[in-house]
Amino acid sequence: MTRQQEYTTVSDAQQAVEEKLIANVLTSFEGCTDDRLKQIMQALVRHLHAFIRDVRLSETEWNQAIEFLTEVGHITDDKRQEFILLSDVLGASMQTINVNNEARGNATEATVFGPFFVEDAPLIENGGDIAGGAAGEPCWVEGTVRDLDGNPIPGARIEVWEADDEGFYDVQHADGRVYGRAHLFSDDKGHYRFWGLTPTPYPIPHDGPVGRMLQATGRSPMRASHLHFMVTAPQMRTLVTHIFVNGDELLKHDTVFGVKQSLVKDFIQQPAGAPTPDGRELGETTWAKAHFDIVLAPTGS
Repeated sequence: MTRQQEYTTVSDAQQAVEEKLIANVLTSFEGCTDDRLKQIMQALVRHLHAFIRDVRLSETEWNQAIEFLTEVGHITDDKRQEFILLSDVLGASMQTINVNNEARGNATEATVFGPFFVEDAPLIENGGDIAGGAAGEPCWVEGTVRDLDGNPIPGARIEVWEADDEGFYDVQHADGRVYGRAHLFSDDKGHYRFWGLTPTPYPIPHDGPVGRMLQATGRSPMRASHLHFMVTAPQMRTLVTHIFVNGDELLKHDTVFGVKQSLVKDFIQQPAGAPTPDGRELGETTWAKAHFDIVLAPTGS
C-alpha cells in the first residue's frame, strides 16, 4: 500500500484530529500585526501540514529531516552556504527568481545567484582580465548594457565571477587567493568587454548533506558551463544572471535548474595565433569569444 493510498483510508475521525490541529496553529498567528508576516506563516503552516499528511510522514522520517537540516547548518560558514545549495537543487531558488522577475519586454532574464558571490571583487578597466592567473582557456566577452527602449546605459556596474578550468571558485580554497572575479563599468556608450575563462562544467560541492541527498535520489551534482553576471544601474532593476555555453550536454540537466534558452550563447572557438580583439598576444593558446547584450528593466517593473 502506498502512502497516498494510506491517506485515502484515513478515518473521518483521524482527519478531524489532523484538521483541528491545523486550525489551532493557524489561529495562533491571528495576533500578528504584520500582515505580510502573518500571510507567510499561515501559508507555510497550511503547505507544511499538507505535505506531512499527503505522504503520511513517519516520526523516523521527520527526525531524519531534522538531522539533515542540522547538518546543513553545521557545514555552512562564511565560505560555504549549504542552505543556498539546498535551495538551488530543490528548484526553490529558481522559482523565487521566476516569481520576482516577471518578463518585461526584451529585458534579460534572471537566473540563480549561487553560493560563491563575494563583495568587493577587484575593479578592472574595460578590456581587463578577470582570470587572475586561474587555469583555463582565455575567453573574450563583450556586449552592451541598454534599457528597454534600446538606450545605452553608461556607468552600469557589472560584477562577473566564474570557476576555473578545474571547477573551483577562488573562495573554495583556504589560502585567500582571488581569481575568476572582478567588477567593471560600462563605458559612455554602454559597451563593456573583458577577458575571462571559457566556462566549463563542474559539480556543486557534493561532499556534504546536499551531495548525499543528490546521490541517494540518483541525481547528478553537475552544473552546466556558465559565467555569472550581476548588473546594477540607477533606476534599474538589479539583474542577476548567467550566460551558458551553446552545445553543452548539461544544458538540459543543470542540477540547479538555472538554464534559460535566452541565456545560451555561442562561445566561438578561435585557433592559436588568431588575432585578438585588443591585440593581446596569446602565443600558441587557443581562445574563445562570446557576445552578451544586457537589457535592464526599470525599477518597480
